[in-house]
Amino acid sequence: MRCGVCCDATIEMNGLRNDARLNKERPLRSQRETGIPKMNVKPLGDKLLVQRAEAQTKTDSGIYLPESATDKPKEGTVIAVGDGRLNHDSGERIPFTVSKGDRVIFTSYAGTEIKIDNDDYLIMTEDDILGIVD
Repeated sequence: MRCGVCCDATIEMNGLRNDARLNKERPLRSQRETGIPKMNVKPLGDKLLVQRAEAQTKTDSGIYLPESATDKPKEGTVIAVGDGRLNHDSGERIPFTVSKGDRVIFTSYAGTEIKIDNDDYLIMTEDDILGIVD
């Protein structure tokens, strides 16, 4: 007797035959295909969430670079910002000079690398940012 969810399959490897059951309703899928929303991260205080730009894999003349020869880019996009730096005299927050969506250049050893939903991000302070790219 077969249920409507599973189907029987015969798998042959190295001359050996095995029976397997495949589930039609729940195939293996990545998290992005399932429609589960990405984790929301809001930096605290004077912190920024930055997504690093992709490393260059090919030169302008068309030569492909090996992974060992590429440096991590020092450029990225601001994904989220915190509330701002606290002014200890007045108790108010000082707003950031960068905003969400800005392309920025930052120092070589800036921030802390984190991984969210298989994407790499940096959490850093505004002091680590050298400039905004127009």
